[in-house]
Amino acid sequence: MKDISAQRPGKEAFRADILRHLTYTLGKDAGHASDYDWRMALSFAIRDRIVGPWFASTRRTWAENRKRVYYLSMEFLIGRILEDAAINLGLRDLAAEVLADLGQDFATLAGEEPDAALGNGGLGRLAACYMESMATVGCPSYGYGIRYEHGLFRQRFEGGQQVETAEDWLKTRNPWEFERPESAYTIGFKGEVAEKDGRALWTPDETVIASAYDTPVVGWQGRWANTLRLWSAKPTQAFDLERFNRGDYAAAAEPETLARTISRVLYPEDTTYQGKELRLKQEFFLTSAAIQDILRRYLETHTDLTALPTHVAIQMNDTHPALAGPELIRLLTDAHGIGFEEAFDIAQACLGYTNHTLLPEALERWSTWLVGNILPRHMQIIERIDSLHRRRFPNRPHYVGIVKHHEVRMGELAFISAHRVNGVSALHTELVKERLFPELNKLHPGRIVNETNGVTPRRWLRMANPALSGLITETIGEGWEDHLDRLTGLEPHVEDKGFRDAFAGAKRANKVATANWIARTTGISVSPDALFDVQVKRLHEYKRQLLNILQTVAQWHFIRENPNLPHVPRVKIFGGKAAPGYVVAKEIIHLINDVAAVINNDPRTGDLLKVVYPANYNVSMAEHLIPAADLSEQISTAGKEASGTGNMKLSLNGALTIGTLDGANVEIREKVGAENFFLFGLTADEVEERRKDVEHARHAILANQPLQDVLQMIAEGRFSPGQRDRYHGIVDRMWHHDYFLVASDFGAYHAEQGEVDRSYREADDWTRKAALNTARMGFFSSDRAIRGYMEDIWGVDSAL
Repeated sequence: MKDISAQRPGKEAFRADILRHLTYTLGKDAGHASDYDWRMALSFAIRDRIVGPWFASTRRTWAENRKRVYYLSMEFLIGRILEDAAINLGLRDLAAEVLADLGQDFATLAGEEPDAALGNGGLGRLAACYMESMATVGCPSYGYGIRYEHGLFRQRFEGGQQVETAEDWLKTRNPWEFERPESAYTIGFKGEVAEKDGRALWTPDETVIASAYDTPVVGWQGRWANTLRLWSAKPTQAFDLERFNRGDYAAAAEPETLARTISRVLYPEDTTYQGKELRLKQEFFLTSAAIQDILRRYLETHTDLTALPTHVAIQMNDTHPALAGPELIRLLTDAHGIGFEEAFDIAQACLGYTNHTLLPEALERWSTWLVGNILPRHMQIIERIDSLHRRRFPNRPHYVGIVKHHEVRMGELAFISAHRVNGVSALHTELVKERLFPELNKLHPGRIVNETNGVTPRRWLRMANPALSGLITETIGEGWEDHLDRLTGLEPHVEDKGFRDAFAGAKRANKVATANWIARTTGISVSPDALFDVQVKRLHEYKRQLLNILQTVAQWHFIRENPNLPHVPRVKIFGGKAAPGYVVAKEIIHLINDVAAVINNDPRTGDLLKVVYPANYNVSMAEHLIPAADLSEQISTAGKEASGTGNMKLSLNGALTIGTLDGANVEIREKVGAENFFLFGLTADEVEERRKDVEHARHAILANQPLQDVLQMIAEGRFSPGQRDRYHGIVDRMWHHDYFLVASDFGAYHAEQGEVDRSYREADDWTRKAALNTARMGFFSSDRAIRGYMEDIWGVDSAL
């Protein structure tokens, strides 16, 4: 390991770098510079220090002819970069000191940086963690995504309802990216397919240019850096002057409008045909640009395309890039004259597919008409892949395949196109084998492997929680940041009262800071002495925010009915967005906010119970909430959550988990100890069995008086006095449908929350359990996950 202290600039040199950028890059003098100017100057000064290891890493990869990993993802939820990069380069303290001398505050400037709105939740945050870990462990790689102009929407609440507005993260200059106009590729849509000289010739009707923007991703201690390449769509013909001069102004701008639409918004509303068409175009835009770029790079130094898998590993992060197989085959056959079966085998040897969901509706399916209209050549190739697979596996059941019932099944396409398919937790991987792709698993034994997710400890402990990370370093020394298994060294100290007091002090300091942040952002006053109960994640029925808020109402009712009992004060914190077209999820958001409005203004419960739902959950908000959490809500219906990463971040930061045996909860519980985990609810097998009873919801509600009371209050309009029937849909679904078994798990969840209260009263024992959670979470580092991918899927060695 290189000693990066030798590479750090001196204080005067770093000060000079900042002032140079302030003057010559920003055109400002120190006396008239705004916070924006100072932030940009600091960012450029830090970026300068990334370029060296970035170039050195690229040169070594070329010189040593190393195999590269190409990670294709529709989402990269990278968050703010400034402080993260400064910490990885060992410049955080120096930057703060230099800025203080210049009359500026590092935290203020870092907090002014916009969050890159390039993801929605766990999928995108995982991709960001993996990019940082690939750099930390020295895995030569590129990340490929879309440079969304607005990205995911900005959320606000009006009357408790979610309202979506455009995110403006690119309103100001992004100091971390380098535009690469020389790396541009033509992406086609629609058109006709003909045959010429024995090869298929696709002539698209519509084309756009994919133009590259590179962001260097530096690993821990600056020993290696990789590239995140984001594609922006630009018109092939910028402007039709002839049409404009004829007065047809809208038609004159059509090429530009098409291009900007493609890279404007993440996950456009796709309940309409136009939305589906745009979504498919986005997925192909990303995939085609990446595959063309990969082949161009390979052919710069190689001529034999049959050796491509020796030098290239392509990972499809979920089904969004599943067109990578057909697109690679198209280029190998149509552009390079390779036979179809050989092209398929080359593509398959390069490709890996990470499955992230067990929900059938989340495994994309496109109508054959849509795919054939937008991508006519690819529809032909997809049908040939399906036919080839059927010929090679004549015992394949008739109901299994890629093209069925006039639909293209992207999950099956990704599976058949890849040489490895991985789940993201031990339980999830088994369910992928048994329930999602059972027939394909039998045809391809050993293709499905497990790579349990992980999170980067640099951002999610070292940066997000300096109070706790400082205590860890003080207790076990340095080096845990890239060897997270060293956290086990904390265990002997957990029995030391002085250590527990220090651990509790770090948690309380975080809670005080978060209470102040909540007051500033929401106007709600909460006590840092209350139990901070946190559920922050995408709004979806299977994640069961509904279960959480129903139990909150039950607890509120119990406190009101029993005012003289010794209740544990609790702050229920929610965070997360619902997809714009997901009506039920948005209804649950409305209910949470309506319940909050009643509970937070109830003088009878006062500070004993508060409900907080800050709008526009993102990475930066997570960095406020996760270090302060006492309780982590991981309450999805068993068998539905693939893994989760929020559960890992919260437990790593000393929160105890209340959860079901779902996703990575199973492994977290095994690692931290069953006695340090609040378990409730049906197992995945029990969920399947319970659903066989069509009246399961009714039976569960009739057996639980507190739940009946809650549903009655909601049905009567207790939380919506201006519209008493507002939540009749939720109540009706609870009684008659309840696919995600909220009613069946309510009793066990309510009872386990009572156990949480009893445990929290024993403050020192709670701290012991929280500290053991931190000490035993070393397995859940994204560094460990990436090393698993390198060995099991990609066949790549570390360059370090």
